Amino acid sequence: MDRRAFISTLAGGLLAAPLAVEAQPPPKGARIGLLSAGASGWRPPSLQGFVKRMRELGWVEGQNLEIKWAAADGKLERLPYLARELAEKVDLILAPGNELALKAAREATTTIPVVIVAIDYDPLARGYVASLARPGANITGIFLRQPELTLKRLELLTETLPRRRQIAVLWDALSVDQLKAARALGSSAKVDVQAIELRDGDLEAAIREAALGSDGAVILASTFVYRDRDRLAQLALKHRLPTISAYREYAESGGLMTYGADLPAMFGRAADYVDKILKGAKPADFPIEQPTKFELVINLKTAKALGLTIPPSLLQRADQVIE
Repeated sequence: MDRRAFISTLAGGLLAAPLAVEAQPPPKGARIGLLSAGASGWRPPSLQGFVKRMRELGWVEGQNLEIKWAAADGKLERLPYLARELAEKVDLILAPGNELALKAAREATTTIPVVIVAIDYDPLARGYVASLARPGANITGIFLRQPELTLKRLELLTETLPRRRQIAVLWDALSVDQLKAARALGSSAKVDVQAIELRDGDLEAAIREAALGSDGAVILASTFVYRDRDRLAQLALKHRLPTISAYREYAESGGLMTYGADLPAMFGRAADYVDKILKGAKPADFPIEQPTKFELVINLKTAKALGLTIPPSLLQRADQVIE
């Protein structure tokens, strides 16, 4: 029942010509800067998809590849400084996970290539590029439309709940736009949306509050939620709170449901971009992609522990059921 998501280009065959560059051998060495809002020293599992694909393409850390990690440790105001520091030291900047990293990288340099991966918002709508088919700048890569996906997650969660008068939305500093989308849908669907902030270091307080006042909770997508997914899943089960999140790893850790793209696959695809650019291709010529397929994962073991019966129609639509 496991149908893995894949990434498809918006511009059809536009990548066919640049991909021919793959036949070239890697240069002797390259430096990549990874700009993150997350914790220093913490490498997300999704990054393994990037490292694995880079190795397949001939780039090996410690041999011909150096990855410089610049992490803001949750202090988002530090991102511009970190981006400027990277711009002086690297050949390319990888900006994963949120728009603030992209914004900081763009302000730091207009010449060093910037590859986005799993950025939560449309870079064209935000004015970072001229078009998705031909960005025309030093920015390219892969993005998600998380506000729209938030609405789908809210719909999927309410479909599982016998009562759905009030749904908690757990948000943080990186998911404010998703919160706005959830509130708008809640109003139109006549569901009371309770916004609860996830504060670093006090996750249980947020889960407890949601469990006391709501029938279920949507955990919005962010770098910090991905980092804390194991803890959040455990707390949701402890407080008997049905939840849905963006990351399949959350369901694997015991969360009830997830709906989202395959992050390791997205990072692997970003490695294809990085490889071509390091070999001389121009980011301005690479179409910016977004996922076209998403995975619905349901943890049936957790559903039983919560006393929930998942509708058969929903189980049939699931890409993976964890039993």
